[in-house]
Amino acid sequence: MGNLRHLSRSHCLLRGILVRGVLSLLGVALIHRPMPGFAQLGDLNQHCQLSQVEVDAKESVRQQAANGDALAIAQYGDLLKRHAELLRTCRRRQWPRQQATWIRLYPCDLRPGVLDALMDRIVNLGYTEVYVEAFYNGQVLLPQRDNQTAWPSVVQQRGYEDRDLLADAIAAGHKRGLKVQAWMFTMNFGYSYGQRRDRQQVLARNGRGETTSVFASRGGSNNPEEIFIDPYNYQAQSDYLRMLQLVLQRKPDGVLFDYIRYPRGTGSNSVVGQVGDLWIYGSAAQNSLMQRALNNKGRELIRQFLNRGYLVDGDLDRVDQTFPNEVEPLWQSRQQSGSTSDVPASVRRPALQLELWRLSVAHAVQGVIDFLNTAAQPVKQQNIPVGAVFFPTANQPVGTQGYDSRLQHWNRFPKSISWHPMAYSICGNTSCIVQDVQMVLRQNNVSNVRPALAGVWGKAINNRPSLEAQMAALQRAAPNINSVSHFAYSWQDPEFDRVRKFCALP
Repeated sequence: MGNLRHLSRSHCLLRGILVRGVLSLLGVALIHRPMPGFAQLGDLNQHCQLSQVEVDAKESVRQQAANGDALAIAQYGDLLKRHAELLRTCRRRQWPRQQATWIRLYPCDLRPGVLDALMDRIVNLGYTEVYVEAFYNGQVLLPQRDNQTAWPSVVQQRGYEDRDLLADAIAAGHKRGLKVQAWMFTMNFGYSYGQRRDRQQVLARNGRGETTSVFASRGGSNNPEEIFIDPYNYQAQSDYLRMLQLVLQRKPDGVLFDYIRYPRGTGSNSVVGQVGDLWIYGSAAQNSLMQRALNNKGRELIRQFLNRGYLVDGDLDRVDQTFPNEVEPLWQSRQQSGSTSDVPASVRRPALQLELWRLSVAHAVQGVIDFLNTAAQPVKQQNIPVGAVFFPTANQPVGTQGYDSRLQHWNRFPKSISWHPMAYSICGNTSCIVQDVQMVLRQNNVSNVRPALAGVWGKAINNRPSLEAQMAALQRAAPNINSVSHFAYSWQDPEFDRVRKFCALP
């Protein structure tokens, strides 16, 4: 369409006559209106955002096209291609090369034209990628007719059983040159899953026998609808992989795994300081921990430590008497100390108890890492990019023996995937946000780090600097980063989000 300006006047007139003649034969009413503008690279700002004039022109043509106007349909298609090319060109020249936004879709997005309007707005803001929530809050973005998973579909209205909102969103994004990745909760299976009687053995439990929902209900955390599973449980792995395979059939451009962790506790519950605080009391997690013992003495001491939360001298005397042929208790990662049963139990016990505490924490952490690796495997097999979303501070020790309750040791995530640190810290300026990202950069190859920022274009909100300020600070501190995302699109367009969320499907 951009080549029209180079045609001679006679060629333009001839083309106009031919187009009008064809439309007349098709019975299309001819309405005289100006053609939409031809945006140039210089019309985009430093964040590769379209001018309001271009935005308005495209929306006007989209609405006319939605009403069946054949000329507008052709113009709209040309505009989408033109804007996609402009965005690609701009991103090659501007930092960062890729810019993404996070979005949740609603049933009302199946109304005619809504996905088109939504994806247009994302392109208008200079985004090249969109991360669509495909599994969240105990529901999955699959059509009811094709949902052979343990979760209900997001769209449950009668008459829409075959509508595939995820596939439609991917197609709408691709039409505009956007990459569309599936953003998925991971160890948080959601409230609906936690209510299933046939899945109670799958849920994570602490030393009090509480699920994460019960834990939250008594004030341990903020959200009782977050239901975390025992990552060692084969049923949990099987349910998740079955659902993931169906999502992959929609051919997303990548998969982002979120909630790769345990719950975030409140107050004193934000720190795990004893074994009963750990979410390793599901039957699968307990059995796996017992299997880390390398001899009978080690297995029995692990059992006593789990059951009671600490050792007593009598535990050591008992295993010495029961298993006299074994010199000392052993488990994975433990080196023989040379200490024998001749050394009093009161002398040996403190060191053994500390080692068992560290083993238990490492076991809880390993469950998270293993579940991520299990989920990532089928994605990698399809040569689709994999990413992991995490909080930079969620792997920190607290005090001398405590740990952040989330136990999200992202520093042990695979180097072969992209890392998406949520740099959401609030301190009234950009310094803490930059510190979050720098913490991650010290651990990993810079090319794999793709920070997620929270904020709004053009203004500060809730003591968060504007996205412009955050982006400028991040570019100064880490210019080699080439991909940044913004949480969330609903923050940029709250009124449109509200309308989409609360409308009624016909």
